[in-house]
Amino acid sequence: MGDPHRTDPGPAMSGAGTATATAYWTTGPRRGELRPEPVPDPGEGQAMVRTLYSGHSRGTENLVHACKVPERVADLMEAPHQEGSFPAPVKYGYLSVGVVERGPAELEGRTVFCLYPHQDRYVVPVADLTPVPEGVPPRRALLAGAVETAVNALWEAGPRIGDRIAVVGCGLIGSSAAALLRRFPLDRLEAVDPDPAREGLMDALGVRLVAPQDAAEDCDIVFHASATPEGLARCLEIVGDDGEVIELSWYGDRSVQVPLGADFHARRLSLRASQVGQVAQPRRVRRTTAERLALALRLLEDPAFDAFLGEASDFADLPATMDRLARGGDVAGAWPGLCHVIRYPGAP
Repeated sequence: MGDPHRTDPGPAMSGAGTATATAYWTTGPRRGELRPEPVPDPGEGQAMVRTLYSGHSRGTENLVHACKVPERVADLMEAPHQEGSFPAPVKYGYLSVGVVERGPAELEGRTVFCLYPHQDRYVVPVADLTPVPEGVPPRRALLAGAVETAVNALWEAGPRIGDRIAVVGCGLIGSSAAALLRRFPLDRLEAVDPDPAREGLMDALGVRLVAPQDAAEDCDIVFHASATPEGLARCLEIVGDDGEVIELSWYGDRSVQVPLGADFHARRLSLRASQVGQVAQPRRVRRTTAERLALALRLLEDPAFDAFLGEASDFADLPATMDRLARGGDVAGAWPGLCHVIRYPGAP
């Protein structure tokens, strides 16, 4: 895909063969700063990317910003191009869309997605870049990580024709799952969330939103993404006998009480974790993580996903924005969307 901003003068040079970029680092609990970063010339099999947008993944990045990543799973929580280590200082993030400035001829000028932290320029192996399809605007492509997580969960659960399904928790991950499930020939699909503000988003998807107390029971599969013990307890109540709950929530260092003394044993229920670090077991032999990500980007040709995005804030303001988002506030009085968009200089 051609880029309308190819006239950008390029990165500032700090020495022979080295450019200077700027990156966001978490430096302590609810503290962060922008730091200069050296960026070398791309070598063979590498490319330099100029960032257009990055996305803030609320659940995970708020835990990182608060320095609450559990020590037991710190290694598992590392992002592909993370620098530093938990709790801090750490350069963290994994939703980046940019334009290849230098690299293989077939990629130069292409818009690409990369699992990279918040940084305005970077050099990575070409294998770590996924071209964004022509029909997907750069901002919408930020949702690739969330949609990939939802794809993995659906592969894990294997919904069937005529199923009755509920998605409990309509944040970024739950809503992504609902957006994909609406394409299936289901008998019933409900989005379950106590926040009536989610109604507009679900209307855009054509999915019925219900409050937890009004959720229909006897579900074949329930996807849980509320990251609350109350949400998980409700999942175990509304899934049918011998049914399955797919757990998508990430709880960080919180202990979560699960009511296993009521429905769980008596009705032979199953509770299964879905985690995007590996391809879901039913597809692991036949799909790679690269194929899964490419599929997620193709699925984003659906314009309904634009409803997930709010107004963008500037990269230069990211330290203040990150803290505001972690505290549950908005940005400059605007609804930040399920995935908050960070805009870089030169973005369309």
